Amino acid sequence: MKTFCADTAGIWRVIGYLIYIIRIAIPIIIVLLGTLDLGKAVIAGEDKKIKDAQKSFILRLIYGIAIFFVFTIVKVIFGILGVNTDSGDPKICWDCATKPNNKVCTRYSDKNDTNTYGDYDIDEPYYDEDSSLNHYKEDA
Repeated sequence: MKTFCADTAGIWRVIGYLIYIIRIAIPIIIVLLGTLDLGKAVIAGEDKKIKDAQKSFILRLIYGIAIFFVFTIVKVIFGILGVNTDSGDPKICWDCATKPNNKVCTRYSDKNDTNTYGDYDIDEPYYDEDSSLNHYKEDA
């Protein structure tokens, strides 16, 4: 069964890797910039600069934390709109964007198997021994 998400799984997988890198890089950048700003303010010795640097650091922390909740917020919005990311074709897009190395994503983005998808029923869940989450049945 060919679908939009199955056909574009490779693109979603690249997006997933970029998101993964961003989720690692953002906290590192926040800590480094906050440390530099606070260090400069302390060296300057002015109370106003120290308070401004603290406010800036707190705002950066809030932005960094918000990045980690983006997927939860999107999933809630999809739930309100009636888009189910837990089964069917949207699950392939969601899994590739959030977990690019998972079985569902690698199955569809495998470069050696670009023209056929085998007997893979994306609507029938199976139990993955590696986690307690339901995934799709894989006929191997």
